[in-house]
Amino acid sequence: MDLLQVMEPAKLRWSSTIHSKNPKFFRIKSSKEDSVGTSQGLQKCSKKNLSRILRTEAAIKAIERKANSAKYNNLWPKAVLEALDDAIKENRWESALKIFGLLRKQHWYEPKCQTYTKLLVMLGKCGKPNQATMLFELLYADGLQPKIDVYTALVGVYGFSGLLDKAFQTVNDMKSVSDCTPDVYTYTILIKCCVKLNRLDMIKHILCEMSYLGIECSVITYNTIIDGYGKAGLFELMEDLLMDMIESGTCLPDVVTFNSVIGAYGNSGKIEKMHSWFDEFQLMGIKPDIMTFNILIKSYGRAGDYVKMGSVLDFMSKRIYSPTIITYNTIIETFGKAGEVEKMEEIFLKMKHQGMKPNSRTYCSLVSGYCRAGMLNKVDSIMRQVENSDVVLDTPFFNCAIHAYGRVGDVQRMAELFLEMKDGNCKPDNITFATMIQVYSAQGMTEAAGDLELKLVSLNGTSEPKLLG
Repeated sequence: MDLLQVMEPAKLRWSSTIHSKNPKFFRIKSSKEDSVGTSQGLQKCSKKNLSRILRTEAAIKAIERKANSAKYNNLWPKAVLEALDDAIKENRWESALKIFGLLRKQHWYEPKCQTYTKLLVMLGKCGKPNQATMLFELLYADGLQPKIDVYTALVGVYGFSGLLDKAFQTVNDMKSVSDCTPDVYTYTILIKCCVKLNRLDMIKHILCEMSYLGIECSVITYNTIIDGYGKAGLFELMEDLLMDMIESGTCLPDVVTFNSVIGAYGNSGKIEKMHSWFDEFQLMGIKPDIMTFNILIKSYGRAGDYVKMGSVLDFMSKRIYSPTIITYNTIIETFGKAGEVEKMEEIFLKMKHQGMKPNSRTYCSLVSGYCRAGMLNKVDSIMRQVENSDVVLDTPFFNCAIHAYGRVGDVQRMAELFLEMKDGNCKPDNITFATMIQVYSAQGMTEAAGDLELKLVSLNGTSEPKLLG
């Protein structure tokens, strides 16, 4: 059955269009994925928002300066706490720890586990396990006893940083602490870590332990495992767990489950299985959302079935499922990788005609597509468009552009882009350095390549300042 025919128009009530924030300033940030923030593009915001951002930045810096002095021990609580909260939200771990150090010196300071939990979660996002260990020890110095939320956050820090043994050990430590027995959230975090590190062999052990302790899986737990199994191509295990989920009667599949399963089959080129499960989820009463259609488009694109890919886009346009920036970026990337430059350009124009603003991912896909086709003049055109726009550029875009110019031996332009990255506070990553080192080496510029290799070693170094003092 055609998957587009099984959906009754009257039942389609979901629309996940992405709303623009429209910032009125040029800003460059680093990003690895086409995240929600990046997918909304470079856009303009009001003067009020800009003023708030500048005030926040100034407040963090002002409090951070005071943190370096011993005389500031009776500051206005609201200023210190707001600066700490802002630094945590922006994952500025160095600033956050400095401000926290200042907070602890205040006469009015009252230690709270909640503050430590927020800091630990931030350190987990930033991949700073050493700093997290120091912070955890500091909690005891403040006269606190860690609660389950603190321990769970610490499990996440170690697990997401690749220290799975320490994560498991922390869970075991929790069992011997009063009122800190691991709960479903703790184990779900541990499972997420295993999925991220591709240690899916550990999941069965975790589920057995949960069962022994009488802890039932939540919908999030099931979805995390199903998504992990699906991405690893373990389809039998994925379907077995899906059956367990259905039979549980308490944790029924939802649209997240729906998307994980059809995405797993679609990404693996198993289009018929994708169709089959699409129908099954519809029969369960689970309706598709915008992400479902984006998955279908990506799957058909991977399979080279551009007719069905176009049919899904047309269906979305005619119904209430308005295509998002992610939808268009997926199609542009698909045609670019296939060398279908004209179709890529056609979709790009259609996207702009629909009033959709290109973002960094859009331009990255265009540059990549033109580079594959050997059309450097078109790359130059895209670079001019970017310069005349207010798009938020990220690390993947610069990597793509550096690769394009490096591929034709234009080391000067490549070096200029590298400097633009640094000037715009967009951090080069391993891909940036590896690309430039390869180009410099191919051009016989051994000294330049050697300098970058040293910078790469420094980038991946483990030495970090001690900020908690």
